[in-house]
Amino acid sequence: MHSTCLLQEHKNPISKEKTPSSVGNSAKTQLFCFGSKKKSQKGTLIDSQLIFDSKRGYGFDFNTAQNIKINTTAFIAEKPTYFSVAVPEGNYRIEVTMGSKEKASNITIKAESRRLMLNQFSIKKGGQVTKIFNVNIRNAKIDATSNISLKDREKDTFNWDNKLTLEFLGTVSIQSIKIIPDENLYVVYLAGDSTVTDQDVEPWASWGQYITNYFDDKVVVANYAVSGSALSSFKGSNRLKKISALLKPGDYLFVEFAHNDEKLKGPENTAWESYSKYLTEYVETARKKGAIAVLVTPTQRRAFNTDGTLKPTHGDFPDAVRAVAKKMNVPLIDITQITTQLYEKWGDEMSRKAFVQYPANTFPGQDKALEDNTHFNSFGANEIALCVIKGIRELNLPLKKYIRKETPAYNPTQPNYISTWTLPMSARFEIVKPDGN
Repeated sequence: MHSTCLLQEHKNPISKEKTPSSVGNSAKTQLFCFGSKKKSQKGTLIDSQLIFDSKRGYGFDFNTAQNIKINTTAFIAEKPTYFSVAVPEGNYRIEVTMGSKEKASNITIKAESRRLMLNQFSIKKGGQVTKIFNVNIRNAKIDATSNISLKDREKDTFNWDNKLTLEFLGTVSIQSIKIIPDENLYVVYLAGDSTVTDQDVEPWASWGQYITNYFDDKVVVANYAVSGSALSSFKGSNRLKKISALLKPGDYLFVEFAHNDEKLKGPENTAWESYSKYLTEYVETARKKGAIAVLVTPTQRRAFNTDGTLKPTHGDFPDAVRAVAKKMNVPLIDITQITTQLYEKWGDEMSRKAFVQYPANTFPGQDKALEDNTHFNSFGANEIALCVIKGIRELNLPLKKYIRKETPAYNPTQPNYISTWTLPMSARFEIVKPDGN
């Protein structure tokens, strides 16, 4: 059912001036072609509803093989479809060639735990387009004696399952997928909590999994943020150690915490004591490796006063971030301030549309209303990602050069509204809210 196939090569245009990022020694380029009448010369031809098998190492995954049909040149689908490939830890350049002779396509691609890579890209009937994006694949291993301590809820997520998973949504026509280990990327590491992490299932979402869509093919995002974490627990679970082991000169470490730090008990667990000390340690960790640390103040909770202004719920923590940034001369993105402007512009009612607030029975098995004022849906997460992009541009970080040219300027006092948000939802849902608040 599978043999070899011919596909045009795409040369990697990335400049050699960058410092290599880590890719597993056993990583190799893999090419998958789809279609019933492709020439047999190079790559792996898939001409059937091939189900993922761990021994084979590739195939359509998570009970979605039945969603696809194979025509002469592509697989086509109109229901969410997953294709997985077993790969070692590392960073990968993904080249997806798309298009159909039979009809127009409109394709959304998400990678791993719903990292947005391609947003509703349209191709006319008969057209063929290759799109390129980068995906970070990781495991919990740090060295011969230490590992990240994963939470039980993380162990079943796509981010930690030792394979690359691509989710295709919309009117899909995929001719080929090429997976290329790439040691020549700028890596943006994210350390944070549930407002930053890759949320594995709908309707939950965070800015870290949407900012991926705004960088070009010279950047990859490695999001180590985890729901429920504080600076201390993030370090205690060895996530900072893992990032430190991978950091190279020219990489970035974005740090955003507070939602859970502010709930810790004890006289030393204050904004000006342990929190500020940990922030300092994170910055020093990046600098020791020649990486660029960026501090990010916490996203606001959706809590309004009767006069339409927002209640500050983070106490001294945003000021502590600002103080550490000033003292250490660290780039600062003041998301607390930006999201205050954003929510107040939306107002009490309209801002609900950016959070996980849905009436009962919106999702399968959801018999009670979801009323969350901390965690975003995909629309809200994308707006926060644009706020972070705004900060990168205003700081004039070197990273600014690698923001996609089509990414619009963002003004929180002139935000987008959910009426314009049409991104297809993923097929997997969970009504239990993420850890943290």
